[in-house]
Amino acid sequence: MSARDTALRVLSAGRTASAWADASLKAQLRRDGLSGADAALATRIVYGVLQNRALLDFYLSAYCSQKLGRLQPPLADILRIGAYQILFLDKVPDRAAVNESVELAKKNGRSAASGLVNAVLRKLALNKAQLPAIPERDETQALSIRYSHPKWLVRRLLALLGREEAEAFLAADNAVAPLTVQVNTLRTTAAALTARLADAGVTAAAHPWVPDCLELTGSGDLTELDAFREGLFFVQDPAAKLVSLIAAPQKGGRVIDVCAAPGGKSFGAAVAMGDEGEILACDLHENKLKRIEEGAARLGLKSIQTFAADGTVFRPEWADSADTVLVDAPCSGLGIIRKKPDVRYKSPDDLFTLTVAQAAILENAARYVRPGGVLLYSTCTILPEENGQVVDGFLAGHPDFSRETFALPAPVGERPGELTLWPHRHGTDGFYICRLRRR
Repeated sequence: MSARDTALRVLSAGRTASAWADASLKAQLRRDGLSGADAALATRIVYGVLQNRALLDFYLSAYCSQKLGRLQPPLADILRIGAYQILFLDKVPDRAAVNESVELAKKNGRSAASGLVNAVLRKLALNKAQLPAIPERDETQALSIRYSHPKWLVRRLLALLGREEAEAFLAADNAVAPLTVQVNTLRTTAAALTARLADAGVTAAAHPWVPDCLELTGSGDLTELDAFREGLFFVQDPAAKLVSLIAAPQKGGRVIDVCAAPGGKSFGAAVAMGDEGEILACDLHENKLKRIEEGAARLGLKSIQTFAADGTVFRPEWADSADTVLVDAPCSGLGIIRKKPDVRYKSPDDLFTLTVAQAAILENAARYVRPGGVLLYSTCTILPEENGQVVDGFLAGHPDFSRETFALPAPVGERPGELTLWPHRHGTDGFYICRLRRR
């Protein structure tokens, strides 16, 4: 099985079964037995096509007599795979990209269309030094094509950020996100872990401003590292690490994490508390709790208990009992497009149902906060209607809660109760965090 076969299967699964590319790719690589350079090429093609689909379609349409949307599946994906290699992968010869795409068409029952694939990709390769210009008359459409984001999202970003910052955000979405891990300071230090990783051939650099956070390069499969097996670190974006810094749970306290899977914020809270206290890690789906339990065991964390619980359904035994309640609400995920490029293709209609769910979870979780306790609301999106507006709606009906100022290292510094992080500004995922105190 070749890297291109695997890439096509993953892209087809996303189109036909709405499969998320990251999980689908991981499973398909395992099924096809790909590793090393082949696995890296398949991964690069899948993410590259998803990150540049509108741009690839724009260029392909200049040389294809038929509309890409009307081609029989999976011809459009085969053309995109070929075009991505021709336009973005310098180490793949154009001839190889064309020939392999023709073979893909034949192997997938499209022999009659292999001539079209050959002709379109050859024309693209011949003209790649003088490709058609993207029309600039419509600012939204131009940015939508250039960075392959839906027009509704581009319009929203332009309204929120203005042209210069909106384009910087779109470009960041299509860049490679660094792999970041959090040091399990209950078992090691950042310096000691850096040395251990160096011995294994992995380069670790301290994050510019988030403490005990390392950016890794050359890591390969993290689960194969002794340092991983020994529970010296866990994978988490710097933005998510800030949840435990802002919530600041205390030793001996009780934390309820109402939307805990896959467990990173519960792990962060346990480390911050010195593993002294009680953390109730909850999720609606019981099958996700096993991952939390396995992660806690690997990290040596004893304070975490898991519960299958619906964040919108009140559990009276937890009423007014928690020093800290974490609500990492389900959201549109528009802050993590650089890691999950297919998020951009979600329907905007989903946002209307999400805000209802977010408000319901926050409303219910507030009932678990003891007087004087902290309620922390976070999402991995950058839209105000999922963030500050949800909090504003909650506060309008709960005068006993209010935003509370917190401080973080530079360049963030002191914040009046809430913070939106942006990839192009902060080098993190797009993320929203709000700290509320119950009087």
